[in-house]
Amino acid sequence: MNKSGIYIFKLQGLAVLSLIYGMLTGCGGRAPVVEEKPPVVTGVATAVVQSESLGATFEAPGVVRAKTSTVISSKLVGTIVAMRISEGERVRAGQVLVEIDNRDARAQLVKAQAGLREAEGGTEELERNLKAAVATQSAAQAQRQLAETTLKRYQGLRERKSVSAQEYDEVAARAQVALAEVERADRLQQVIVARRQMVAARIDQARADVEAAQIYAGYARITSPVEGLVVSKQAEIGGLAAPGVPLLTIEGTGRSGGLRLEATVEESRLGAIALGTAARVGIDSLGGLELAGRVVEIVPAADPASRTFTVRIELPANPSLRSGQFGRVQFQAGERKGLSIPANAVVRRGQLTGVYVIDEKGIANLRLITLGRQDGDRLEVLSGLDAGVTIVAESSRIAREGVQVK
Repeated sequence: MNKSGIYIFKLQGLAVLSLIYGMLTGCGGRAPVVEEKPPVVTGVATAVVQSESLGATFEAPGVVRAKTSTVISSKLVGTIVAMRISEGERVRAGQVLVEIDNRDARAQLVKAQAGLREAEGGTEELERNLKAAVATQSAAQAQRQLAETTLKRYQGLRERKSVSAQEYDEVAARAQVALAEVERADRLQQVIVARRQMVAARIDQARADVEAAQIYAGYARITSPVEGLVVSKQAEIGGLAAPGVPLLTIEGTGRSGGLRLEATVEESRLGAIALGTAARVGIDSLGGLELAGRVVEIVPAADPASRTFTVRIELPANPSLRSGQFGRVQFQAGERKGLSIPANAVVRRGQLTGVYVIDEKGIANLRLITLGRQDGDRLEVLSGLDAGVTIVAESSRIAREGVQVK
């Protein structure tokens, strides 16, 4: 085909296209615009944004600390022969943690037990001697009474001159001898009683020595004084244990234990805090986990360098909490005016947050907003919304923007 033929073909094509366009537009006018009706969603809860009183808060940084932290050390010198726990392990009160070589303690216990047996062995002989002394004293008392009665009778006979002086002297001498025998029996009994008291004291001392040796031997098995978590271990098997040398550190988790946040509060803010004050604690390392805390202690002395006070907030039990974690605590500081919306109204798209705003035609349009703190099931709105605007209160009911809400 030559060039002129190609040119004529193109003109014919343009003429056909023009004819089709004219048929569509009708007499050279515009093509009719067909309006698509937006999809309708019914039964969706809405809410009108209104200005309301919001609690004014201020934030303070803090660190999670254990309420009780116990450093475990030995009370005797010896080689560590067993370590029955590891770092991160939970222990109960009375659980054996460390065992120490206690041969010296066992030797002292055996010696103390031998001394106790020796002291107790002399008590039987003393009891026999004491019984004999009591019997001797009783016999001497009887002889003395007989001698005194006989002497009185002879005194009457002597007055009547019925006995000779020699006979009377003999009876009087026997009375003196009987009295001396009574005194000797008394002294013997007193000596035996004193010896028994000494032996009893020796027995008590020996028993105390045995008890002390048993306690000392018990120091070879170190047990946990509290229920808690082993956070550090400073010794290993084969090492030397000695008084005052740390072996383990345990943070209490029982009734007397638990965790709390030690917050640093500026001096000017301290007046808004009192014991028992409720506070919200956020833990950064746990994705901003929020916990309901309570002020349990305000350290009365300020840090002279920073002019800040330490406020301790008791935290509820949570298995994810660990001492040393960084946290932020929010304290209530009066009230202020602001906007808040239901938490269910928020739409999250990655790092962006928004709400569906309903216009005058009932169409839901997504509007980006900036949120503040959360209070229960409501979120503070910092920017992006004005009072009087109607929003969708249940964003999950709207699949996309542009739908009509009825």
